[in-house]
Amino acid sequence: MEGQDWSSTNVGRGTVGGAKALPKTKTAMAQALRTGGIQSERKFGAGGNASAHSGANVNARKLEESEETKHTSSGKALGKAIMQARTAKKWTQKQLATSINEKPQVIGQYESGSAIPNPQIIGKLERQLNCRLPRPGKPAKKVGGAKQTVNQAQQKKGANLTRGGPAKRR
Repeated sequence: MEGQDWSSTNVGRGTVGGAKALPKTKTAMAQALRTGGIQSERKFGAGGNASAHSGANVNARKLEESEETKHTSSGKALGKAIMQARTAKKWTQKQLATSINEKPQVIGQYESGSAIPNPQIIGKLERQLNCRLPRPGKPAKKVGGAKQTVNQAQQKKGANLTRGGPAKRR
C-alpha cells in the first residue's frame, strides 16, 4: 500500500512531530521568506468582486442623465385629482389600492406624481372613484427646433386627415 499516507496530521493548535511553527512578527516573517523557510503565493484579484462591477454605476448614471431614456411621470394634476376623489369618498390610500388590486405604494406614487403612467391603472382608478381623471399627454417631440406635443405636430402636418381611416380623396 504505497499510495496511502499514514503519518500523523495535526488538526488542532499545537505542533506534532517535526512541524515548524509560523513566525509571529513581521520581521520574523520577512526573514523566513528570505531564507526559504516558508513560501508565499500571490493571489490575483483577491478582495472580491468590487473591481468587476465598478464601472456599472457610472454607466447607470449616464443613462439616467440622457433625455432619450427619461420616462414621463404621471404629473401633479393627475395626483391631485386622485387625492381629491379619494378623500371625497373618505378612503385611505390602502383602501383604494386594495379595491383596484394594487399595492398602496402605487397609489402613493400616482398621488406624488412620480409614477410612470399606466392606462390600465388609471382606468381602474376612474371606475372605482367614479370620475374622469386627467390623462398625461404623450412625450413632446422636437419639430423644427421647438418642442411640441404629438397632437400639435399632427395638426400642423395636415388638418384634412380623418381619424381612423385613410386620407380623404378629392
